[in-house]
Amino acid sequence: MHAPHSELAQRVADVCDRVRARRPRVHCITNTVAQSFTANALLALGAVPSMTVSPEEVGTFVAHADALLVNLGTLDAEGRTACEIAIEEAGKAGTPWVLDPVFVDRSQPRAAFARSLVARQPRAIRLNGVEFATLAGADASEEIIARFAREHRCVVGLTGVADIVCDGERRAAIANGDALMAKVTAMGCAASALVAACLAVDNDAWCATVAGLTILGVAGEAAASRAQGPGSFAVAIIDALSSLDRKTLSDRARVK
Repeated sequence: MHAPHSELAQRVADVCDRVRARRPRVHCITNTVAQSFTANALLALGAVPSMTVSPEEVGTFVAHADALLVNLGTLDAEGRTACEIAIEEAGKAGTPWVLDPVFVDRSQPRAAFARSLVARQPRAIRLNGVEFATLAGADASEEIIARFAREHRCVVGLTGVADIVCDGERRAAIANGDALMAKVTAMGCAASALVAACLAVDNDAWCATVAGLTILGVAGEAAASRAQGPGSFAVAIIDALSSLDRKTLSDRARVK
């Protein structure tokens, strides 16, 4: 099923408006190199981030959060424990959570841990093609992505030159973004965090994932138009997220 372009763009704008109005709390277990950029991206969109991975605290933070991000970028013993506690707490509270299986293609233990987390049914999984192939055991194709989403009852947000969002029945392709986004560390981590923020305000996980990735892509294009390189782009995209409005999203979203 394919929703009309204009309808999807309006839904993206609706979700963005709700994030700004509701200021959802998003707890992030994420890569240590990504924490500052991810927090600033969430703040710029209107969400309220928290970042602790302390086993003594993380459960309480998640219990008071509206969404959870589990990013495997820094997967030490404390991070693994924090993931387990956070996911258990999210399950008790019915809090939506996003899995970002960073670098599962680089490490068998990391891939095995990620597969165990997939079995705990995150609402969405945001990853790239290599990471998807590692978890799925096959290269990403339209059929394989849809089957994976159905089997695991989740939304797959596959990012690349074009982003694909699939829940097993519905599929969206997002053409927004800029090449400079690949030159700034933590951009994928921020994408997953924005998806979590959108999940906090929209019960339709497919729509929320489309919204989060489209919002970042449109902001990336706006930032690239005034950046001189990766350094200024990293600052400009935070500004672009902060100033992003409904008209800009509706006019510039290339999603179908």
